[in-house]
Formats: sequence, structure tokens, C-alpha cells
Amino acid sequence: MTVTAPPTSTPTPRARCALGPWAAYGLVTAVVGLALFASATPSPLYATYRELWGFSPTVLTLVFAVYAFGVLAALLLAGGVSDVVGRRPVLVAALATLIGTSLLFASAGSVGWLFAARAVQGVATGLALGAASAAMLDLHPRRDPAAVGLANGVVSAAGMGLGTFVASVLVEVAPAPRVVPYLVLVVLFAVALAGALALPEPVAARSRPRPAPQAPRVPAAVRRPFLLASLAVLSSWSIGGLFLALGPQLAGALFDTADHVVAGAVVLALCGAGALSQLAFGRAAPWRCATGGSIALSAGILLIVAAAAADSGPLLLLGAVVGGGGFGTAFLGALRALSVAIPPTHRAEVMSAFYVVAYASLSLPAVLAGALTTPLGLEATFELIGGVVAALALVVAAEAWRTRPAAARAAARAAA
Repeated sequence: MTVTAPPTSTPTPRARCALGPWAAYGLVTAVVGLALFASATPSPLYATYRELWGFSPTVLTLVFAVYAFGVLAALLLAGGVSDVVGRRPVLVAALATLIGTSLLFASAGSVGWLFAARAVQGVATGLALGAASAAMLDLHPRRDPAAVGLANGVVSAAGMGLGTFVASVLVEVAPAPRVVPYLVLVVLFAVALAGALALPEPVAARSRPRPAPQAPRVPAAVRRPFLLASLAVLSSWSIGGLFLALGPQLAGALFDTADHVVAGAVVLALCGAGALSQLAFGRAAPWRCATGGSIALSAGILLIVAAAAADSGPLLLLGAVVGGGGFGTAFLGALRALSVAIPPTHRAEVMSAFYVVAYASLSLPAVLAGALTTPLGLEATFELIGGVVAALALVVAAEAWRTRPAAARAAARAAA
């Protein structure tokens, strides 16, 4: 078992560190959003790559999913490494790798290059998310886990939505659509890297990483809130992965257009509604957010399924807004409950374990959808997988309802 060094409650400044408390917290929060922004950037280009290099829908979703598998590998093998070596070294290495990956995307000349770029991007993103999410808890000036959970959820949803939409606009209007979106990422990551070099290090007692993998794990005291958070992210990120992989194609088919901006706007509606709903319900009780959000998520998915069956673009947009609002609120409630429960000495491990579940949820349904699209068709695939995810969201709502304070008091009285 790997022994991790406990972080101190306050960052240990060095002479070269120039960032104040709020600037440092803002930087690591932005890294979470930027990593997910970059992960969604290739989404509007998948159809272009497919036409250019002639690969099947299954290969398309595998290109999408290999990124998530890279994230999973990084989190499973090095999820808690920043608890040992410090947050800053991991963030610097991850951001530098993401710059190189963006250049690899910009120079891609075949589907093999896409697989390589997505895999490396996934590994670097996994390292960045584990370290940055833990650093958010370390560096918040008021040490407010609820505020950290809210910020994490908002930037995650906003990053995915804006990444897709901005890339869609650039693909439609830029002179070199397969290059310019990635050059934008290079600039953004370079700014983040410069900030990371000036970041105060919150882990005081650091050591060299052990030869054994720094795998994420969940302490016994955190397992119940972790289970609820896992169920919520499973239902919400499943539909997110499906939308990022195949949503632009579905939007193009239902709106009968080849305009990338229209397709990107539907994905932005899903993720944007998720971000706004978290801001609106940021201070509601976690169990209320998880319960109400999961019900709304289920309703939105059913609207998307109905849109695919009825060949209706407006109904798809409505389902994206309703489902996105539910996705954001359910994710917020579960993440807030988890953030409060994490012991300081296990922050990177637990947050990495959380993202393991998230990226498994993001990738596996997308791969399944790619395999089903050829025999069933795009609309039928959304109907089938959407129905399963809608049912899962209702299970999350029921489990979250059981965690309400009245139910907990009744259970305690029964046990007594």
C-alpha cells in the first residue's frame, strides 16, 4: 500500500511564487475547466475526419473513447501521486504534455495520429484533473468544500460545452479548421502553464514517488457519499459522453443541416444548462440537488429519445436543456456531499477515484453506441441507450431521497 504524505492546511510559499490565495485557487479551477474544454474540442471534427479518412462509426467512437481510457489509466496508476510529490510538479508536467498533444492534433494526417493524440491527451488530462481537483480543496481561501464542489461542477460542465461550441464555430469559419482549434488550445495551455509555475505548493511534506502505482482508493468513512456520487456521475456523464461522441451527428440529422455551429449549439445547450443549474441551486441541500436533478435528467433524456423517434430538432433542443439542467444539479449534489466528507490526507486519491467512475461513464456508453449505430441506426441507438440511462437516473433519485435528514433520523431511531 502506498503511504501518502498529508498536505498542510495552508500553502507553503516560496520566493518564486507570485500568486495570491484567490489567484492560485482561480488558476487550479481554470485548469479543470480547460482540461475538459480541450477534451471536447475534437468533437465537431469527428465527422470531418470520418469523411476525410473513411472510417466507420465504431472507429469514430473508439477515437473518442481512447481518450477516456487514457484518463482512466492515469488515474488508476498515478491518481494519488500529487499527494506525495506535490500538486505543482504534477500540474506542470500535465499542462506541458497537453501543449504537445494539441500540436499533435494539429498535425494529424491519419486516424492513427488521432488515436495517439487522444490517448496521450487522456493520460495528461487524468493527471491534471486529479491534482487540480485536490488543489482546489487545498487552496480555497476560506477552506469551503461546498464552494469547491460547486466550482468544480460548474467549470466541468461549462468546459465541455464551450469546448464543443467554440470548436464548432472555428471549424465553420476558420481558414484551417483542422488546425486553428488546436492552436487556440496551445495558447490557453501555455498561459495556464505559466501560472502553474508560480503556484504556491500546498503539500508541505513531499517525497519521491514510490515504484508502486499511486492508485486511487476510497477510505471507509467516505464510501457511502462516494457511492451516491458515483451513481450520479454514472447517469449524468453517460448521456454527456453519448452527446459528445454522436450528438453533433444526431443534431445535424434532426435539424437537417450540415452546419457545425447548429450541432455545437445543441451540445452547448446540454452543458450550459448544467452549469447554470448548478449556479442556481448551489446552496441547496445535496440530497435535494441529487434527487430533483436526477428526476429532471431522466425527463430530459426521455425527451431526447422522443426527439430521435419523432425526427424533431426542437424537441431535441428542449430535451438537451431539461436533461442538462438535471445533469448539472444531480452532479452538484453528489459532488458537494463527497467534497465535505473527504479527509485532507486522501484528497487526490478520492478525487481521482471519482474521475475514474466519471470517465468510465463517459467512454463505455459511447463505445457501445458506436457499435450499435451500424446495425440499428443513429436514432434507434439513442432511444435504446437513453432509455437505460433514464431508468438509472431514477434509481439515483431514489437513493438520494433515502439520504435526506428525516430518513437518516428514522433509521437511527430504528437502530436504537
